[in-house]
Amino acid sequence: QVQLVESGGGLVQPGGSLRLSCAASGSIFSIYDMDWYRQAPGKQRELVATITSGGSTNYADSVKGRFTISRDNTKNTVYLQMNSLKPEDTAVYYCHADVTNIGRARTTYWGRGTQVTVSS
Repeated sequence: QVQLVESGGGLVQPGGSLRLSCAASGSIFSIYDMDWYRQAPGKQRELVATITSGGSTNYADSVKGRFTISRDNTKNTVYLQMNSLKPEDTAVYYCHADVTNIGRARTTYWGRGTQVTVSS
């Protein structure tokens, strides 16, 4: 089994910054894409940012220029640096990963989420 555990959420004022982390652990053989999604109250879950195993990145238009996704393959960890935060960034942020386990089965996994609240 594979687990994804997010950390780093919290309450921040508009214009502030937060850094989210997501560590993958368990029976991992390799990890392909790692992503951050978010879900605000009453809204559908949306893709925020993606990073491939080779380091290529892609962002939602709403966060381009403000958020940066990165990963440390030696630690099976993905990060999301969030700057210039806005109230509309308030949401539960979820980590998602495409993983091949030790048994060579390929499956996607979700973390449980971490709350980010942007408010004065």
